[in-house]
Amino acid sequence: MRLHNLPTRLATGAYILHSGWAKWHGNEEQATGIHAMASGAFPVFRSMKAPHFLKMLSVGEMALGTALLTPVVPPAIAGAALTGFSGALVTMYLRTEGMHEPGSPWPTPQGTAISKDIWMFGIGLGLVIDGVTKPAAG
Repeated sequence: MRLHNLPTRLATGAYILHSGWAKWHGNEEQATGIHAMASGAFPVFRSMKAPHFLKMLSVGEMALGTALLTPVVPPAIAGAALTGFSGALVTMYLRTEGMHEPGSPWPTPQGTAISKDIWMFGIGLGLVIDGVTKPAAG
C-alpha cells in the first residue's frame, strides 16, 4: 500500500467494513427495505429472500472493507473492487425514482445519503489509476 493511498483506503475501508458488519446483524425490516431498493434497480435480485440478500450484501461489504484495509492488496485490485461496488450503488441511485430530481442526477433530500456513493466511485478509480500508472515500490 502506498503511503498517499493510506487515508482514502483507511476511511473508505473502515466505513464499508462497519456498514457490512451492521447489515450482518440487521433485522427483517432493514432486510426488506434494502432488498426492495436493490430489486427495483436490479431485477435479478427479486427472487432472493430479503434476509439472504442482506447477508450476501453484508459479506460483500465486509470483504471489500477488509481488502481496502489490507496493505498487501494492491491499489489497482482494491480500487477495481471499490469501483465495481460503488458503481452498482450509483446505478441503483440513478434508477430509483425519488432519489434524484426528475431529468437530473442531482439528489433530492431523500437521495442525498445514497448520492454520496459517487465519491467512493471516484476513490476507486483513483486507486485503479494509481495502481496501473506507477510501479510498485520495493
